[in-house]
Amino acid sequence: MKQRVVCVFLLCLLAVAGSAAWATICDMGVQPSATLLLPYFEVDLGSSTGQTTLFSINNASATAVLAHVVVWSDLSVPVLDFNIYLTGYDVQTINLRDILTQGQLPQTASDGQDPTDTISPQGLFSQDINFASCNGLLPPPTLPADFIAHLQASLTGQESTVLGGCAGLRYGDNIARGYVTVDTVNNCTLRFPADPGYFIAGGAGDATNQNVLWGDYFYVNNAQNFASGNTLVHIEASPGSGTSTFNTYPAPGSPETTVPGQYTFYGRYVNWTAADNREPLATNFATRFLTGGTFSGGTSVIAWRDSKTVQNAFPCSNKPLWFPLGEEGIVIFDEQEHPQVAQSFPVSPQPQQEGLIPFPAEAQRTLVGGEDLPVPYDFGWLYLNLNTTVGVPPANVSPPEDPAAAQAWVTTEMDANGRFSVGFEAVRLDSACSALHFVPGPQS
Repeated sequence: MKQRVVCVFLLCLLAVAGSAAWATICDMGVQPSATLLLPYFEVDLGSSTGQTTLFSINNASATAVLAHVVVWSDLSVPVLDFNIYLTGYDVQTINLRDILTQGQLPQTASDGQDPTDTISPQGLFSQDINFASCNGLLPPPTLPADFIAHLQASLTGQESTVLGGCAGLRYGDNIARGYVTVDTVNNCTLRFPADPGYFIAGGAGDATNQNVLWGDYFYVNNAQNFASGNTLVHIEASPGSGTSTFNTYPAPGSPETTVPGQYTFYGRYVNWTAADNREPLATNFATRFLTGGTFSGGTSVIAWRDSKTVQNAFPCSNKPLWFPLGEEGIVIFDEQEHPQVAQSFPVSPQPQQEGLIPFPAEAQRTLVGGEDLPVPYDFGWLYLNLNTTVGVPPANVSPPEDPAAAQAWVTTEMDANGRFSVGFEAVRLDSACSALHFVPGPQS
């Protein structure tokens, strides 16, 4: 009898494991994925001990894979891309200061470029194979001085001679700002996500639909004794079929990531055809704030947003046409549920000098209680509906499924001056697969 009970118990475990092998598309859980997003980075270019950002790319599979990294400005102009080879169960940690100040890219190479197995060593449980497309690209050389100058200029809002214009906002503090995406790819490539051939439905382009990547990131400021971290945003691919276990290959198909017109993560770069097969992020969030007490440094909201526009370099005297991004609504609550509704406009560009514009760029850090996000309370929480329509209806609006939807990602960081810092993800209240167009209001 005991053996029978044990067998039934094991069968139940297997059933649970089988049902959990795939994450649900559009739930934005943390699971091995085909794309990773570092939603915001900062690197103090003027101080070797100032703020920097580190992140890791990890392979959850025994199968060797290639990852393609793109560094974007805070206004979503791509300024650098490179490839990383990962043996099975491999880990690569990247300090963005090394790239932006010294031009040092991660040193990896597949078996064909590393026959002595010294650059990317093979573990006992891992695969090590050859990607012939990486010949001449891996391991990468040190970036030349003029290209480092381009990166620093692009990410601090100054003119880049490489781009022939500007790529980001100019704060005047010599801090490089932007965000990073990482995709699994079939081959070493120097194409960006908007380039033809990068995405072809079903993972037939440069980008694949292998859900094997996971990672984390850290903000470190040695000079001020601060450090905080979080998981990278894990974005799963679902091309329409899948039979393997534990996300090694694409998850079972979903119309949300395969039907043209649906909102996908890279939708703007594939003309809303869903060829990227990536689930979108959320649009509505809730997060706490503390502007006193132990957290004497206050609270910062870090927001990544989607302008739904393919952005190229622009004249430094202008800003992109979509800037600044608006939102459908922000409500500020204290801990006794007293609300303050901030005036907002659900369009972009947001009318200047009107309403609250706390998150105008694609990637930013905003101080709660500061000039851009004033609050009447020391303790409370924020309801953020970051949906916005970009363009002039009825033309030039996107995505076709819901032109008012706008995916985003929000994290919160609380600082105690010179002591410690903590960071955590905001609570996601929906998915851009079915955006919630709601702002709290009076109840009868």
